[in-house]
Amino acid sequence: MEATGTDEVDKLKTKFISAWNNMKYSWVLKTKTYFSRNSPVLLLGKCYHFKYEDENKLLPARSGCTIEDHVIAGNVEEFRKDFISRIWLTYREEFPQIEGSALTTDCGWGCTLRTGQMLLAQGLILHFLGRAWTWPDALNIENSDSESWTSNTVKKFTASFEASLSGERELKTPAVSQKETIRRYSDDHEMRNEIYHRKIISWFGDSPLALFGLHKLIEYGKKSGKKAGDWYGPAVVAHILRKAVEEARHPDLQGITIYVAQDCTVYSSDVIDKQCTSMASDNTDDKAVIILIPVRLGGERTNTDYLDFVKGILSLEYCVGIIGGKPKQSYYFAGFQDDSLIYMDPHYCQSFVDVSIKDFPLETFHCPSPKKMSFRKMDPSCTIGFYCRNVQDFKRASEEITKMLKISSKEKYPLFTFVNGHSRDYDFTSTTTNEEDLFSEDEKKRLKRFSTEEFVLL
Repeated sequence: MEATGTDEVDKLKTKFISAWNNMKYSWVLKTKTYFSRNSPVLLLGKCYHFKYEDENKLLPARSGCTIEDHVIAGNVEEFRKDFISRIWLTYREEFPQIEGSALTTDCGWGCTLRTGQMLLAQGLILHFLGRAWTWPDALNIENSDSESWTSNTVKKFTASFEASLSGERELKTPAVSQKETIRRYSDDHEMRNEIYHRKIISWFGDSPLALFGLHKLIEYGKKSGKKAGDWYGPAVVAHILRKAVEEARHPDLQGITIYVAQDCTVYSSDVIDKQCTSMASDNTDDKAVIILIPVRLGGERTNTDYLDFVKGILSLEYCVGIIGGKPKQSYYFAGFQDDSLIYMDPHYCQSFVDVSIKDFPLETFHCPSPKKMSFRKMDPSCTIGFYCRNVQDFKRASEEITKMLKISSKEKYPLFTFVNGHSRDYDFTSTTTNEEDLFSEDEKKRLKRFSTEEFVLL
């Protein structure tokens, strides 16, 4: 009886924290982001110019971004469509309880897992849809004004708190209208793209069965000593994503793998071995690979000498973004303008969406408003991601990035390196893992070191 009473207290506490976090994290999208018309905007390798053309033409109010001097032109709409098409994964509430805890929300602790999901989602978009793909309905998303957001937040907080006190489950309402997706597609190719668009999002659903959902990632994180409610660093998340992709048994995912750099070093032969390993003996095609490189851009603070390199990385079309942020607050960096980084923010608590139902609403998985942050405010600890479709792409990318590293390093050591050979050739212990022990002892030691975000500074 006492245990039951304790469980009820824990559940009530969790619901109250969820309601409070929902109010706290509902303010993040209200401020407008200003873009200069004099500088190009880079978004995951694509360049946009907001040049002076028509000084009477204003950016639509619903876009959430404003061009300085009230002037837009060029391809602002194309930029908006491209940005909104990226998959946005945020805090959620009232999802199925996480095993081993009373948690039904990740508000306040799951931001790095969410930014890791966004990076992986971009890699999957490149893999299945290509960089040129944009969501046809992207510009139909409405960005609610501050007043309606504020009133809705207060109502939601009050309803949630009252439901917690009465022991009833709060009725969920959609953040935006759930319009029917009965759209007619112009051809089979467009229909195929929409099928993959939905499929990719469903893999990140907040349920125990979703391949890359929060529940699965937390389960893999347990192998490295993490649990639900803990704060996850970008390096730990990189290894968790690798395990999630390796353990995914979906037929569509057998042609892609993830490699995580060891101590800021990418061992080319190890990458190629992963790309050439196929579960089917008759399949000789190279696997695509997402390369994740945990790095540190300085000591206590980010070293501004690395700014040009970070901008160079985000200028590459095969870059899938950066898991980074401010201290203890993770963002998904996807572009830049001048010395400011463009990012998507997971710190907005939205209601659980059941992605297993047919035609589930897509709106809450796409961010209507870009945000910017000065590079100087960036936390030095981050993970950089790249996508390579085959071995040839990997070799070309490693050569291109190596040149960038040499230019940016000047008299310093580079942030990371590509070297020929296997890690075992450099006296690294290489042990295989099985399904019962997802992380080798060597990996566990490395993850524990990463979890404190201690890096060797050269």
